[in-house]
Order: sequence, then structure tokens, then C-alpha cells
Amino acid sequence: MTKQERYDRAYLRMAKEWAKLSHCNRKKVGALIVKDRMIISDGYNGTPSGFENDCEDEEGLTKWYVLHAEANAILKVAGSTHSCRGATLYLTHSPCKDCAKLIHQAGVIRLVYLEQYKDNSGLSFLKKAGVELLQIHNLQEECTQ
Repeated sequence: MTKQERYDRAYLRMAKEWAKLSHCNRKKVGALIVKDRMIISDGYNGTPSGFENDCEDEEGLTKWYVLHAEANAILKVAGSTHSCRGATLYLTHSPCKDCAKLIHQAGVIRLVYLEQYKDNSGLSFLKKAGVELLQIHNLQEECTQ
């Protein structure tokens, strides 16, 4: 396993831990943005600041205003001195088509993810935009000897 593969797996494990902070019941998603081997942002899916934490309505459907993990992470960068230009985004789930537009526009050049979202149009868009895509299928803890 290369050094980059080890880093990719470690950052994905961290994104999985970050997803656990989400209050969403249907799906918990975590995101990390890494640039020059430094985590510049993180995010998980949830409601905007100042709103109740429940992501689903009484019928169990996701509220329309819930922010996706990658959108939250990109918005955090926008409010900082960092830039996503040239960064890698680590996601527990591949992005929807709306988040894919944000990812490309933010300047992310590489996406590493675990699970594929039900609609792959976001991935198709990012591939067309020249973003490097990598799905890691089996994320197990590394063995050290």
C-alpha cells in the first residue's frame, strides 16, 4: 500500500467518525477537506445554525433545508483564510448533483469516497469537470506489526 493510500484510508476513517456527529437518522454523512496534508475543514449533514437539530420531519422525510456534509465543509472554508483550490475532499458518501457543482466551483481537484449515492449524476459531473475520483470499497483498520 502506498503512502497516499494509507493517508486516504486514514482521512476516510476520520470522515466516518465525523459523520457520527450528525443528528440525521436516515443517513449520517461526514466530510473532510485536506490540502497539503492539512485538514482545512470538516462537516457533517445537518440543519443550519440556529435551527433544531432534527433532520427529519414527522413523516420521517428529510427536511428540505438540511445541509449536506460537503456543503457544510465548503461553507466553513469560505468563512476562513483557506482555499479549497487544489484540495482533496473525503466523503463517506458520494455527492449529489447539487453538491458536485459546489465541489467543482470551490476548486477541489480530488474526491475520495466510501459509499456511492443512489444517483451517480454528481460523480458523472465531477468526472466531466476533471476531478479525480476514487472510491475505496473496503475500509478496514490498518494492521501494524
